[in-house]
Amino acid sequence: MKRVITYGTFDVLHYGHINLLKRAKALGDYLIVGLSTDDFNKIKNKESYYTYIQRKMILEACRYVDLVIPESNWEQKKKDIIKYEADIFVMGDDWKNKFDFLSKYCEVIYLKRTPDISTTKIKQEL
Repeated sequence: MKRVITYGTFDVLHYGHINLLKRAKALGDYLIVGLSTDDFNKIKNKESYYTYIQRKMILEACRYVDLVIPESNWEQKKKDIIKYEADIFVMGDDWKNKFDFLSKYCEVIYLKRTPDISTTKIKQEL
């Protein structure tokens, strides 16, 4: 079984998120999503519309997602890769080269973002 892991806030879930999750899942058999906790979002100076529990419930309803785990700090990615035996680490290409150090533990892939959509843009327009 090939395991894929990705991370994010996934606030105000939109088709760009779904596209990323679908493409990440297509890389393997099992998709793990590290979801930023509310406390971690505060550290990152981010404010989510939905709480962690609500965002987790939304992600768990997505057919591409097999497991949602809490992300509470920047450093846990390496530990999660080892713990969950991830073969592939996936992030959007706006993070290109930022996680290359994880290539010691698994394959690192940056996926192209869906054009013309972002949570920030949605929040600004609303």
